Amino acid sequence: MLSKIHNSKRGFTLIELMIVVVIIGILAALAIPRFMRATTKAKQSEAKQILKQIYVMEHAYRQEYNSYACDGETQSAGGAFATIGVEVMSSARYTYAITADSNSFTATAEANLDDDVTVDQWQIDEAGALVCNTNDAVT
Repeated sequence: MLSKIHNSKRGFTLIELMIVVVIIGILAALAIPRFMRATTKAKQSEAKQILKQIYVMEHAYRQEYNSYACDGETQSAGGAFATIGVEVMSSARYTYAITADSNSFTATAEANLDDDVTVDQWQIDEAGALVCNTNDAVT
């Protein structure tokens, strides 16, 4: 009885592996910049939240004392604008500053979110206008 020798080769050729590597490289080249942009936008929500909180608390302070507070104060991670009751969390990425007088205030948040030369900067004023002066997520 003759036995058939089963000569089946299983596996991938070098060409097939190289094609898969090239496809993965192309997908990574497209996905990584989009992922970085999305994470930077998510980090910006911190600044928006704290600036809106400063806006609310500045107006509450003005209702009571007929003037805005915290002129010239700057706070970074773990600090607090004690006069208006706004605390900057210890994990904060941004540095916050307030300039104020009796009739107006401007609160600013600044951070370098992705270690490039562009600094992300947000600003809110007494009218509640939240503006992005420099957007680190698009550069």
